[in-house]
Amino acid sequence: MEKDFYYQYAAVEDKHWWFIGRRRILENVIRQLKLPENAKILEAGCGTGGNLPMLSRFGEVSAMEIEETARIFANERQITTVKAGSLPDKIPFEYEEYDLIVAFDVLEHLDDDLTALKALRSHLKPSGWLVLTVPAFQFLWSHHDDINHHRRRYRLKDLEHIVRKANFTVHYSSYFNFFLFPLVTVVRFFSKILRIEKKSQISSDLTLPSEPVNKFLSTLFAQEQHLINKFRLPFGVSALLVGQKD
Repeated sequence: MEKDFYYQYAAVEDKHWWFIGRRRILENVIRQLKLPENAKILEAGCGTGGNLPMLSRFGEVSAMEIEETARIFANERQITTVKAGSLPDKIPFEYEEYDLIVAFDVLEHLDDDLTALKALRSHLKPSGWLVLTVPAFQFLWSHHDDINHHRRRYRLKDLEHIVRKANFTVHYSSYFNFFLFPLVTVVRFFSKILRIEKKSQISSDLTLPSEPVNKFLSTLFAQEQHLINKFRLPFGVSALLVGQKD
């Protein structure tokens, strides 16, 4: 990401509808894994740390992040000491093994996602869990992807393929951000056609809407927590996968 992006990211991730809704969905997914008490958890690529409080409710959390600015914000939360690290070959917890590893919107930043997944697998305990999220569908590519230095967006079957190739069992996968998918698709389509994307600002996607709108959108997005793990949603702005080490 561009350095200035982290300042905006940190300012909104505790209250923006997208972050709130996604955390509720992910918390529900992790809860259903029935992790052991005081589970050991690693967040690979924790950004500015918005997920750390949620993850800490399930056990002892470790975290790594490549960008110094993001680590500063994440460490201010005082959940854990966020260490400098990156995938695939600079994981700072060399001899540690975890019950759960999460990588939320990380793989799309990497040139070699397969090698990164194999590296994460080597740090999982036998039968340990992997939870991933990635942006979905290349046709949704926008300026937001450019400034985040994304390499790709994923179709669900491609994500499943690469995870299986890394020797994980795929237990569940689905698109999510399903309800808002039509709106996002229309907005991004016409932004491209009319060339109205806001190149002069860091990212219009992180602009905080008015309080009533923000509450409505976060509530609508979070309703998908009742569908995830029960149904496989046919499309969405993002994709989610739960895998397990054989």
